[in-house]
Amino acid sequence: MKRRTFVRASAFAGAGSLVAPGLVYGKRRADLVLRGATVFDGTGRAGREVDIGITGDRITDLGPKLAAGSNEIDLTGLALAPGFIDVHSHADMSLLVNNNAESRIRQGVTLEVVGQDGGSVGPWSDEGFESTRDRYRRQYNVEIDFRDPVGFLGRMDREGAAVNLATMVGNGALRGLVVGNEDRPATDAEIARMQALLRQQIEGGCVGLSSGLEYTPSGFADADELVALASVLQGTGYPYASHMRNEDDRLLGAVEEALHVGRVAGVPVQISHLKAQGQRNYWKADAALNLIERARAEGVDVHFDRYPYTAYSTGLSNLFPNAYRSGGNEAFLRRLRAPDTAARLERACRDKVALLGDWNSVQITSTNAATAYARGKLMGDLARDRGVEPYALTLELLEANGGGVGMIGHGMGEENTAKILAHPLGMVCSDGGIYAPYGPLSGGSPHPRGYGTFPRLLGHYVRDTGALTLESAIHKVTQMPAQKLKLGGRGVIEVGAFADLVAFDPSTVSDQATFEAPHQYPVGIPVVVVNGVVTLRDGEHTGQRGGRAARGSGVN
Repeated sequence: MKRRTFVRASAFAGAGSLVAPGLVYGKRRADLVLRGATVFDGTGRAGREVDIGITGDRITDLGPKLAAGSNEIDLTGLALAPGFIDVHSHADMSLLVNNNAESRIRQGVTLEVVGQDGGSVGPWSDEGFESTRDRYRRQYNVEIDFRDPVGFLGRMDREGAAVNLATMVGNGALRGLVVGNEDRPATDAEIARMQALLRQQIEGGCVGLSSGLEYTPSGFADADELVALASVLQGTGYPYASHMRNEDDRLLGAVEEALHVGRVAGVPVQISHLKAQGQRNYWKADAALNLIERARAEGVDVHFDRYPYTAYSTGLSNLFPNAYRSGGNEAFLRRLRAPDTAARLERACRDKVALLGDWNSVQITSTNAATAYARGKLMGDLARDRGVEPYALTLELLEANGGGVGMIGHGMGEENTAKILAHPLGMVCSDGGIYAPYGPLSGGSPHPRGYGTFPRLLGHYVRDTGALTLESAIHKVTQMPAQKLKLGGRGVIEVGAFADLVAFDPSTVSDQATFEAPHQYPVGIPVVVVNGVVTLRDGEHTGQRGGRAARGSGVN
């Protein structure tokens, strides 16, 4: 199907509410006019050919055949949408290492929502701040001059990046500061302190609370503690976003817990990267969706997100139960060899691998230089090639890296992935970081979602398989997350909205990154505009950076 034919197939005839002629800023000539595209406004409505006028950082005119602008770009034959919002991103401080955000802007992402899985950028203790500052000085020559998410937002305003940034506050960060890394209940006084810290961050512009209940120390919080923290969000409209306590054998109980927190706290819920891991659990995807639909019908403001891949990414230590990671990496590594815990940990790890399939379901992504031989390799093949039993190699890698080894788990089904992506309550996220095929962010063998999530959605799941319509896919990555997070003026194409825009070719847009060769940019996205700044032109980064902190519009 030719480019123009594909776009027109999604367009509707006749007048629509999209067109709002007349310049907001009087007769001032627009700084930039985008002409000839089929415009999808983010609401889920079909596309319409219309010109867009931009003055400063805002859309100031929409209509056919607008007057000439100071600059113009002809987008004839392309689709034009609001810039994509990555509702669950791990870009975080990588934006300070490479603020061109290469792997994200080339996907059409214009806003990253970070602070996910319980692990926001602070708040830090003095020790935590100094450790982070020293590491970024040493590894990246980057100076850290803030201690919490609000400070991070301020830094992004001062420094700028190619993309906008919003952040949640992680319960793991709060717990690490107030309680530490021990597996014990928080006291009433500790909960009160965490609530006060969270309130301070929300008042400073953060857009929700996240948890990462398969990680430490986030997962040491019980449901009552999570409810107490989430209650701080009452009246703001911001969600409690949860990487749930389990995503395989105990998935349904974990969904119930996330919904329980929202119900009792009286706040919206966002279930992070919904999945059913392991073939024996594939049937639970439908059951989980039914639980979510029922809760929605009962009045819980619940949504979820998911990336368009059948593999997840985490730490190799997550092959082991959370309880055995109490006290930090050193304590965990001791337990791997200790006579009273070694056998139990080995059984748990082998059971997790069996759930996924076999040792080749585990792929190593990041290590230190001494064990770089493992990067990108499947554990079964790597162990065979090195003449080592796979579990023994797992211990060897963990011990050589102080517990810090990255992995990909190939454990989900394609049918479930398409179903979850297409569900009306689902958004689309990358759950990935920022990378580039050059410089300090080019190391390792990361999950390809860091380069390919949004082109894969539009190419594979919209064009190639028809799992979603183009209008629906765009809505899931634009207006839907903007509304969930109360990000006013984002996620839509309308007069007065921020000029975050992406032009793409529906007939060619595609991810190129693979699990074997992840450091590859996508194709089919020639133009991206961020707050009125043309950041990608003819598929190349212009070096301009119009991004800034995006603070929510919720009111406490």
